[in-house]
Amino acid sequence: MADKQFVADSPALLDIYKRAALLKANDERARKVILSGQVAMAYYSYRGQEIIPSVMGNVLRDDDTICTIYRGIHDMLGKGFPLKELWAELAGRSTGSCKGKGGPMHLTYPPKGIMVTTGIVGSSAPIANGLAWAAQLDKSDRVSVCTFGDGASNIGAVHEAMNLASVWKLPTIFVCQNNLFAEHTKFEKMTGGQNIANRADGYGMPGVRVDGNDPEAMYSAFAEAVARARAGEGPTLLECMTFRFFGHNFGDDDSYIPPEQKAAAMEADPVPRFRARLIADRIASEDELAAFESDVEGQISEALEFALSSPWPTADELRFDVFEKEIAA
Repeated sequence: MADKQFVADSPALLDIYKRAALLKANDERARKVILSGQVAMAYYSYRGQEIIPSVMGNVLRDDDTICTIYRGIHDMLGKGFPLKELWAELAGRSTGSCKGKGGPMHLTYPPKGIMVTTGIVGSSAPIANGLAWAAQLDKSDRVSVCTFGDGASNIGAVHEAMNLASVWKLPTIFVCQNNLFAEHTKFEKMTGGQNIANRADGYGMPGVRVDGNDPEAMYSAFAEAVARARAGEGPTLLECMTFRFFGHNFGDDDSYIPPEQKAAAMEADPVPRFRARLIADRIASEDELAAFESDVEGQISEALEFALSSPWPTADELRFDVFEKEIAA
């Protein structure tokens, strides 16, 4: 696939923006909802990292699978997680995707290939390999994506998964969203070497470091990785450079992030920058984008209203979805 160029056309770029705008609006609403006391939940803001999952959502099919981590709501929304089922689950209501029993840490929606949200750092990689192996055994061209952060890249399970994926030529795409801070620790203080992509050499797979905030660069790298996997050429490691605008979790004062570094990243906010490019290149008009953004706000409001008006799970629900057969009352 090295001699083929993967370029996002205008419809793809517009779709990527619409996904990113949804992610941006949803994160902003989530933070407001928590501050207002409407919903009490653990929350990990992904603001600043919207382009990576928006590209993935554009390139992937519904039957392609993704395994993400507990701070990966943007990955799930980017791949098409329905807003109502998402918000109901975040609010712990019975109409949520996991009947309110998973909450923010364990979101799942198989109809869109969103198979597992794991609360264990680094465990998305071996699980994604299992999904990739299933696709290989089925002789299908499905691909499996796992997302993780720069901190998780140092977990042993990630290295084991990359090695096995290479040995078996699994259709796994390892997407490291390097936002430069592993929880509260700078990248340089906990990672040996200059970058993560170079580690791919040791496993015999392509490793690509890409600007994860540039939709065209991200599209080119990710689409090529998907094409390789579908063709049976094995896994790829993508290190997607980005930045999170807020602390690791909601309530974290992010005092460990140098103020000037944060200010520069927010000044280069990838979503409005992408929006301006679409208008300048006449891919979309101001009115068209404004209308879409207004509609998105309405969709989020409707989903939140649906969630808050839905019932809580009953105590009897503890008997279900634990074992293959329900537990006797």
